[in-house]
Amino acid sequence: MRTVLSVLSNRWALLGGVLASALLTGTVWWLGQFLSVELGPDRGAPWYYWQLSEPTFRTRASAWLGYAAHQVVSWALIYYAQTRVRRYIDGPVNVVALAANAAFVALHVVQTQVFYDGLAQDVSIFSSQGSVVLLLVVVLLMENRRRGLVLGRPAPLGAEVVAFARRYHGYLFSWAAVYTFWYHPMEATSGHLVGFFYTFLLMVQGSLFLTRAHTNRWWTLTLELLVAVHGTLVAVTNSGPDGLWPMFLFGFLGVFVLTQMHGLGLSRSVRGLFAAAYAEAVLVVYAGRGLGRVDEVMRIPLIEYLLVAVVALLIWAGLRIVRVLRTAGRANAPSR
Repeated sequence: MRTVLSVLSNRWALLGGVLASALLTGTVWWLGQFLSVELGPDRGAPWYYWQLSEPTFRTRASAWLGYAAHQVVSWALIYYAQTRVRRYIDGPVNVVALAANAAFVALHVVQTQVFYDGLAQDVSIFSSQGSVVLLLVVVLLMENRRRGLVLGRPAPLGAEVVAFARRYHGYLFSWAAVYTFWYHPMEATSGHLVGFFYTFLLMVQGSLFLTRAHTNRWWTLTLELLVAVHGTLVAVTNSGPDGLWPMFLFGFLGVFVLTQMHGLGLSRSVRGLFAAAYAEAVLVVYAGRGLGRVDEVMRIPLIEYLLVAVVALLIWAGLRIVRVLRTAGRANAPSR
């Protein structure tokens, strides 16, 4: 009976999180109609357009102080859960985490209306995009043993490396979501709204640590796939229908076909249908764009898989250095 109630509770938590995220996104859209600020000139693709032309100390401080407070609270709650709760159970700490994220969302709404600028004034757009990419890469690393990395086959990643990523991924994912959230002012463009909705869902996921909802594989897959929607929409908005939107759409869906769908318990025939539909869609789109450009669809998968290897190597090297230092410390310790 308790198991049934727990399942129902987790499903209601996820449903409530999605509805709350949609409501918050609608609020951002509504309040965005009241924004009237003077922005600087558009300097091209590497430039983030939505920032004040004449920032001040107060506008900068409002974003950085809000971000720092949000980040510290998020990390403190994760640390508390890992050191005090330490087991999968729906508890007050999850309610506190949800309430804290909601409070900081409200703070950022007010901060945008009063000061406008986010962190974008001082850091590159690539840092915001890279934080989300790093999040997705670490998910691939953590799920390697369960669903494999390519066509269900796991990559030769050490158990110690994967265990480290699983234990400490919450801190990285919290940073990725909170940093990206405070990077942008709460504008009401289509790209911003989809991005904020996605970020709100990531905050819901981060608030449900140590619950069964947090590990629901359909829910986590949805979070992974939403980046395809966001990336494609932003590419279309920025560059039009002739831009690089297929690279984002088919790139992220390619990761689904190569990796993510193999962890869902689907039959071989169903996975074959997904792969065939994907290949047909690629051929249809690139028949019009030129088959010579079809290599675009492999750029994102290749980057993500390469980054999995790089991140795994960095974790392994870090663990080795710590082990060597500990061994040297014990060897040099004075004997009693």
